[in-house]
Amino acid sequence: MQRTRFERLDQALDALEQRAREFAGATSRNPVDAKLKRFEPVQQVAARIEVAGPQRFLASVHGGVDVRGDGSTEAYRGRVRREVIEQRRGETPYAALRRALGNA
Repeated sequence: MQRTRFERLDQALDALEQRAREFAGATSRNPVDAKLKRFEPVQQVAARIEVAGPQRFLASVHGGVDVRGDGSTEAYRGRVRREVIEQRRGETPYAALRRALGNA
């Protein structure tokens, strides 16, 4: 796990996007067969990149991007109860996250 501090939310989101794109380009997972269920790569979280702050404890902003095993990405808001951020037409997951956290 790696932690980095930023002065502003936009700087943190720029770094999050860069890191998530790196993971998405390098991710390739195989299906996983558990005894009762099969998990396809799109169902597996290969990497989770999060932002939280500005407070150290009880941060008012929580969100991030999950990089799936097939290289796809999905933005979410929240920490314990993650809420997937629905993308608008033509919007990337990163833009959707910026929009959602800009209203936080």
